[in-house]
Amino acid sequence: MIRHFTATGFVVHKDATLLHWHEKVQEWLPPGGHVEPNEDLVQATLREIKEETGFDAEIVPTHPLPDISNLDLVAAPYAVMIEDVVDAVHGEHQHIDHIYFAKVIGVPGDSEGLPGGVKKRPDAPDGWRWVTLSELQAEAAFQTPNGEEKPPPEDVLKLGEAAIRHVSGF
Repeated sequence: MIRHFTATGFVVHKDATLLHWHEKVQEWLPPGGHVEPNEDLVQATLREIKEETGFDAEIVPTHPLPDISNLDLVAAPYAVMIEDVVDAVHGEHQHIDHIYFAKVIGVPGDSEGLPGGVKKRPDAPDGWRWVTLSELQAEAAFQTPNGEEKPPPEDVLKLGEAAIRHVSGF
C-alpha cells in the first residue's frame, strides 16, 4: 500500500483550537498536509499552518528533548496516526500523520468574536473557526457549507482537547 508522510498542527489560543471544514474529507479538521521533500516534520507543520490559516505559529513540545549538543534536534510529535485515504490521484492509500501542538505567535489586536483577541488574518481562507474546549467536550456540531450540522470526528475532539490542555494549561 502507498503511504505518505503528513504533519498536522492543532493551533491553540487560550481555550480554543482552530478547525476548518475539509471539503475533500467532509470533516472538521486542523491544519495539516503532506511533508515536502527536504522538510522535517516541524517545518512541514509550521508551513501548513501558515499556508492554510495565515497565522505564524510555534510548536509547543509535548516531550522533553534529550540534552544532545552535537546534532540538531526536532521536537517529537504528540502522536502518530495511520489514516486510510481514497482520492482520485492516488486511489486507496494511507497517511502517516504526525500530530503536533502549536500556538499562535504575533497575535493581531482586535477580536471580531474570536477567542483571546485573535483576528483571522485577511489573507487566510474562509471556513476556519475557533472551537473551544467546552465545545469539544460537548461534541458540539457546527454548520457545514451545505447547511448540515456535524461535530468533529473523535480523533479531532480528543486531540484538540489534549492540545488545549497542554498548551494553555486548562
